[in-house]
Order: sequence, then structure tokens, then C-alpha cells
Amino acid sequence: MTSRLLRLTAALALSVSLPILAPIAVAREASASIGTVSSADPRAAEAGQEILRKGGSATDAAIAMMIALTVVEPHNSGIGGGGFLIHHGGKTGLLETIDGRETAPAAATPERFLGPDGKPRPFIEVWPGGFSAGVPGNLRLAKLAHDKWGKLPWADLFAPAIRYAEEGFEIRQRLYTALTAVAGIWKDFPELQKLYWKDGAPLPVGTILKNPELAALFRRIAAEGPDAFYTGENARKLSDAVSKAPRNPVPMTLDDIAGYKAKERPAVCGKYRIYTICGMGPPSSGAVTVLQILGMVERFDLKSMGKDDPKAWHVIGEAMQLAYADREKYLGDRDFVDVPLTGMIDPAYIKGRSLLISLTKTLPAYEAGTPPGAPKRTAAISGEVAGTSHFVAIDRDGDIVSMTSTIESFFGSQLITNGYSINNELTDFTFAPEKDGALVANRLQAGKRPLSSMAPTIVYDENGKPIFTIGAAGGKTIIMQVAKALIAHFDWGLSAQESIAMGLLFFNKDGIVLEESTHLEAMKPALERLGHKVSVSRLGLKANAAEKLPDGRWVGAADPRSPGVSLQE
Repeated sequence: MTSRLLRLTAALALSVSLPILAPIAVAREASASIGTVSSADPRAAEAGQEILRKGGSATDAAIAMMIALTVVEPHNSGIGGGGFLIHHGGKTGLLETIDGRETAPAAATPERFLGPDGKPRPFIEVWPGGFSAGVPGNLRLAKLAHDKWGKLPWADLFAPAIRYAEEGFEIRQRLYTALTAVAGIWKDFPELQKLYWKDGAPLPVGTILKNPELAALFRRIAAEGPDAFYTGENARKLSDAVSKAPRNPVPMTLDDIAGYKAKERPAVCGKYRIYTICGMGPPSSGAVTVLQILGMVERFDLKSMGKDDPKAWHVIGEAMQLAYADREKYLGDRDFVDVPLTGMIDPAYIKGRSLLISLTKTLPAYEAGTPPGAPKRTAAISGEVAGTSHFVAIDRDGDIVSMTSTIESFFGSQLITNGYSINNELTDFTFAPEKDGALVANRLQAGKRPLSSMAPTIVYDENGKPIFTIGAAGGKTIIMQVAKALIAHFDWGLSAQESIAMGLLFFNKDGIVLEESTHLEAMKPALERLGHKVSVSRLGLKANAAEKLPDGRWVGAADPRSPGVSLQE
């Protein structure tokens, strides 16, 4: 692409709030002065830092972090799950995204999660075991990304994780908390007990844990590529783990596993004030819902209101609930359902939704709108559990990777093979395939990818230069964590670190939820006077970000709610 065409494409891309239907070209970035990584686990961040110091790209560092998290954060993410990756090329100026979301096996039917009475079964009945397991996507995603943007040999990216698995790593509080949280259901899962329990109880904090089976698998994948995961011995073990699960065994065939493909998807971008916000399109709901929230609050002077004004949070709360209503009704895997993507982030449509918001009172109900091109459909609530992990990497060439990786709930489906946990992502599908006589967009279907809240994001300034990147973990709160941080950074002038550390406002079926032990708690009476039903609760939050400073340096940020860190090259 010529520089003139590059600038023209950038200008067109940045002038509209529409989904971009090809890799978008933005302004080229001068080389970063120093590489930066941020992860929710210090050992994963160290793996990314090690790769950057060897001359690896941001993509190399991100892949190394994802692989390392399989070992040190086995309850939240890893090669047994999937993820979304967005990449900005510092030299090319291209923004591209890869979908590594899990797929439903061929045997999956829309009725899988229904009981004999035709009603959705409780989550606890379908979560542990084979019902919930999807075909993992992370390694196909990693290989596609490495082929496009990697610098170091593929095998080098496994070295830190192999070292952690062979030499051992310390069990810290986060992992121990997860182990104790699922202990009650592990009586049916002896394979997990063998690795993480001793004398009938979870291994305590401070234990050095080795995972030789996982190290051996990593060595095979490092030498042979992802086929060592998707075919051969590992594929047979993965198939057996799901098909012969101690609970809810269902087929996951060798063809299901071998046939998995990561997909390049068009980025979804829109304007917020002078900035352009870009992220993943469906099956991620992240970018669309974040853009709707930001678009609805844009007409309000949040900067003047400030972060301590309850009315600012009232506006954010109203926009949040309207955007999530659209999410539940219209979003799903575009390979299977018609998603009115352009209409959902159309500025005129979002403005109309924003006009529903009053500064003096709450809405009586939060119902989905009718965006241009919307099909007839019924809203239905989908479920996501607060797991997952996000990490970012920026290299000296100005390449940026923002990736979210997940196995869903703590330890996924509670199934394990070759030392890694197998995801339970199929529980992200809406359990009831129909509602009020209409098909649900996010219903389970064979080969389909479940709707996700994961929201890896890159932000560009008015000149098309990247200045901020963020993502989060925590189920459906991910979207609000990202939206809140963007408002805090760009409207209230907070640093990336301060923005992700700020308290969160969320919601449940009863009303608004304020994060406990934050400055938001004091706003409860004022928000109640505006008509909100308000509760205060601890929220499982975990964000990672990086921002570009005025001197051109990138600096990372890690959520203080987690043990995560950011490290320089």
C-alpha cells in the first residue's frame, strides 16, 4: 500500500462510526522507545519481557504470555481455551484482529442445556463435565498471529512456560482461592485432584507445583506446531476427556478438533469525542457494546461533572443498561445469525437511544431498541462467569497487541488432559434456544462460537495514532471495565493505572451495583434519589492496559485488584 493510499484509507476509516470490513490502515507509528508488557500474573509478564529482550515482536511476547498463563494461571486461561487478539502494526499502520473463540462440537444441539421439562437447566448442572466444553482455539490463533507478525522462532515462545512447568512455580493466593472455590465439585474429577490436591485438600499457598505432562506437550507443540495439539495423541486425549467425562459426557470428535480454524475478522471502530475506539466484532460483543455506551454518554459534559458527581455515574448507568439490552437481543456469531452490526453503532441510532436518558430520573425499563437493519428477534439473557485474563504488549517497532484469553469459569469444565484445563465456553450460549416464539441469536448450534464480552481495545487520537490499549477479565463486567476506564482516561484525565483502579458501576436483575470499598459507595443515596435500586458488592475485576505518554513512551498498567504487573523491556 502506498503512503498516499494509506493516509487516504486512514482518513476514511477514521471519519465514520461504522464497522470496518477489512484490515484498517491508520497513521504509521514511530518506533517505540522501549517495549512494554502487562499481564495479570507477574510470571506471565516476565515471560513477555523475556521474549521482547530476545528481539521478539509484540505478537511473540503476547503468545509467550498466553502459553505461560496456561501454567501459572490454570484456573482462568490457557491453551485449553480461546481468545481474541487485536494487532496494530507500527510500520504498516494496519489494525487487524483474530478470532480464536472456541467452537461447539458437531454433536451440540440447541436443546443441550434444556431439562426434561423443556426449561433451561441450572448452570451448576451443565457447567462441570462434557456438556460445556468447546473446541479450543488459542493455539490456532497464536500460530496465525505468529505467521503474520512473529519475529522469533515459534519454539522460542514456549521456553518460559516449559521452564515454569518443569522447574515448578509457586501457588499464590489467587490460584489457591480458585482451588478452594471449586473443591466441592472435585469429588467427580480425580484427574484434577492428582495435580492440584494433596491429602484430600487443595495444595496450600507457597507450594511449588510442577506440571511435567504439560511441559512435555509444550515441547511437542514447540517442535511440531499446533498440529501436535489438534491431531495425534493430544487430540485423542482431548476427545476422550470430553466424550468420557465423569459428568455429562458428550462427543467431541477428532474431526471436531482437527477442523478448528482461527479466523481473521474485521475490526469494529467508532468515534468517541475526538478519539477512535477499535476492537473485536462478533462473536465478541465487546466493541459494539462499549461503543454504544460511549456514544450514549457523549452528549453529556462528563468532564465538567467529574468523577465524583453521582449524576455522571447515573448517566453511565443508564447508557450501560440500554446497551446491554441491545447486546442480549441482537449479538451472536455472524457466521450463523444476522447481526445488525452497522445499525447498532450508527451515530443516529445511538443518539436516539441517548435521548432516552434523563439527568433527573431513571428509565422505567431498559429495553432493546430497533437499530437499522435489525431482524425480528427476542431478547434473552446469556451467562458469563467472571474468569479470563487480559494482557498487552508493545514492541520497539510500535507494534501493539491486546489479547484476552479464557477458559471461562475457574478451571473451565473441570476436565483436564495433558496438564491443561479444558474450557467450559459453551455455557456462554443462551441456554434457551427460543423465547416468545422467536429464535435466540446466541443459541447453541454445532460449529458456532458463543457470544463473548471480551473486549481487547486500541484507541487512536485525532491524527490516527495509537495512544491507549486496554482489556479486562470478569465476565460481562469486562465491557463496563473497558468503558469506565476510557471515560476516566479521556474525560477525567486519569492515567491508565488510575483509570483501571477506579471503582466500577455495574448492574444485575435488581438494579445498579456499586463496587464496594471504592469512592462509588458514597453515591448510593444520591443514585437512589434518582430512582435507582442500588446495592454494594465486591466485583471480580481484573484489567490491564498501556498508554502512550506525551514524550512518546508507552507505559503499562495493571489492576491493583490482581497481582498483575507491567514491565518494561
